[in-house]
Amino acid sequence: MSQASTHAETLPKMGVNWIGLYTIVRREVQRMMRVPIQAFIAPWISALLFIFIFGSVVGGRISTIGGHRYLEFVLPGILMMNVINAAFLQSSSAIYFSRFIRFVEEMLVAPLSYFEMVVGSLSTVVLRASITGIGILLMGLGFGASTIESWPLFIFWVVSVSTIFGLAGIIIGLWSKSFEQLNMPVVFFLTPLSMIGGSFFTASMLPSWLQWLAWINPFFYFINGIRGAMIGVDETPPGLGIGLTLLLILVLGGTVWRLYARGYGLRE
Repeated sequence: MSQASTHAETLPKMGVNWIGLYTIVRREVQRMMRVPIQAFIAPWISALLFIFIFGSVVGGRISTIGGHRYLEFVLPGILMMNVINAAFLQSSSAIYFSRFIRFVEEMLVAPLSYFEMVVGSLSTVVLRASITGIGILLMGLGFGASTIESWPLFIFWVVSVSTIFGLAGIIIGLWSKSFEQLNMPVVFFLTPLSMIGGSFFTASMLPSWLQWLAWINPFFYFINGIRGAMIGVDETPPGLGIGLTLLLILVLGGTVWRLYARGYGLRE
């Protein structure tokens, strides 16, 4: 029997290792706080530039969309873009560097289940994404553009989307063999899909023959969900975005658990 299968079969029988879980979270928080410019300042500056450009420059030349100022309309998209990036970069870099410095080997021999390893990583992911989102929300207040229609929905979208991209980051971190591979998804998928996911426009503004691009883009549902929570404007059918989001969490969560159980990327 392999070491991976033995680990998977024995540890779940134990209770939750709260000390081990706390240790994982503390380590990842400390690692995150050692690079505050990369973790928080950089996305906040980027968001501030977007807010300034679309609020003071472009926004003054565009009429209202859905009964809201243009800045109020694009702010949720800017916030969600940065939440996605923060979540993905936190989890992908954490697992990659754990493999790179061989720290993951210490975790594998510790009395920790795969569930505890993943939850410990995702806790820091959600924390970083939430702090990033709150900072952008506060910036929007300075421009008179931050409103929240539903706090429960706002929290749901921030936590669930950061969980999705935290899980996706773990998968990429396990797969990556170099820094170049680690950054490929950001360049080729996250940034393009965020830009065409309705951050700065509605699906109805696209030509009719191109609107299908928005509807097959999962980012479209994330951005519309947070926009509905903030200003009450959501182009998607009720419940569709939430259902898709929960389904993605289940699929990605199952995939991550399976990769850990097989030892993929962990024992290479």
